[in-house]
Amino acid sequence: MDFSPSRPARRLLIVAALVTGLAAAPLAAPSAAAAGAPDGIWQTDGYASIIAIGNGKATAYETTGVSCTPATVYTWSGDRFAAPGQQGFTVEARRDRASMRLEGSPGERRMRRLDKLPVRCTQPGASGPLAVFDQFWAAYEENYPFFAAKGIDWKAVRAQYRPKVTRDMSDDALFAVLTAMIAPLGDAHTAVRTPAGRTFGGSRPGTTIPDQALEQQIRPYIEQTALGGRKLTSYANDLIGYTTLPGGIGYLRVIAFFGYDERENYAAQRAALDQAMDQIFATEPRKLILDLRINGGGSDQLALDLAGRLTDRPFFAYAKRARNDPADPTSWTRPQAIHVQPARHRRTFTGPLVLLTGGSQLSAGETFTQAVMNRKPAPYRIGQNTQGVFSDVLVRHLPNGWQAVLPNEEFRTRSWTTYDGTGIPPHLRVPVFTPTELAAPRDSAFAAALRHLR
Repeated sequence: MDFSPSRPARRLLIVAALVTGLAAAPLAAPSAAAAGAPDGIWQTDGYASIIAIGNGKATAYETTGVSCTPATVYTWSGDRFAAPGQQGFTVEARRDRASMRLEGSPGERRMRRLDKLPVRCTQPGASGPLAVFDQFWAAYEENYPFFAAKGIDWKAVRAQYRPKVTRDMSDDALFAVLTAMIAPLGDAHTAVRTPAGRTFGGSRPGTTIPDQALEQQIRPYIEQTALGGRKLTSYANDLIGYTTLPGGIGYLRVIAFFGYDERENYAAQRAALDQAMDQIFATEPRKLILDLRINGGGSDQLALDLAGRLTDRPFFAYAKRARNDPADPTSWTRPQAIHVQPARHRRTFTGPLVLLTGGSQLSAGETFTQAVMNRKPAPYRIGQNTQGVFSDVLVRHLPNGWQAVLPNEEFRTRSWTTYDGTGIPPHLRVPVFTPTELAAPRDSAFAAALRHLR
């Protein structure tokens, strides 16, 4: 997900491709270790990026076989590279290899030293609608991991749509071509967006992408229906809600994993999350319902931080890897095992846990669910499949100033299962916010959670 700010005015969340999330403005360039920045030219394994570090600056280049675009310049701030609206990062180097760590994104990105920038990075790129098309197509062709799983022949898509692109075509016509190309992917981590704010984002058919209007409808519905008129206490910019139910059951609702604080850095977000959870778990619930049915994602690391408040022992969360060869969609970076670490010296909850899940649960909302599947005692999932998008996103800058957004990573369970595309299924399948449920009104998932815990 990119590190776009999630301000209160648009507070909810539209996940990676659309708004809020730290999973990745992939080109977030490296940052330095405590001793200073490791100067040089660095090529990432996966992520189609080159990072040029020198004189306290880091320039991130986005690369394809037909382009090399200088996208973001980061400044060394004493302990990391930073740029407005982007993830900070650090870099540790040893001879010709280095690793980059992005704030809010677990794991690291490995890099190798180059002698110099490729020639195409030092020359002006092509412009015009055809150049926009070619760069957009190449970004997906070289990085998108799921064409085969979705039954899409991307080369056939190029053959179908490239003849429609003309030198004098309008922006509206070009936007329509690009959106028509990616719409069949049904992937909520794919998007096209313009500087003027025009955006097309995908979604799995039959699901609803969360936005502020949906939240304004669903929160009062939950309070009146499931909670019987009881109001949620709000925390972290209204993105976390909590109340205690009879029988010592806590009801915790989390609708995003970013936007908890107006400051955009991970440390401030983590502090706001910790403050909220300290207050919530001071109520000492004996059992917990955690509602993620509307969750637009955000920071995978913040999701792991919340998971760390639900355990007193470490456990495996997931393995992640990135596509690593522009010409071979079966080539991946070495998988990195990510673990949940218990929150030391903080209030935690270790009792029975029910997760409410649904199709409007995206990205970091899903990586959280995948992470806690190995918790002891294991959570019981009720509702519908999650959306099915787990990867950080690559944000690619096109010659006309537009952005192409796409995933390039895969998340795997310990048994090597992937839920990309299908989403994580529930143990118990019940309706979630359907027209029939809303009209009744009733909340079958919540009622099933109470029955399970009682």
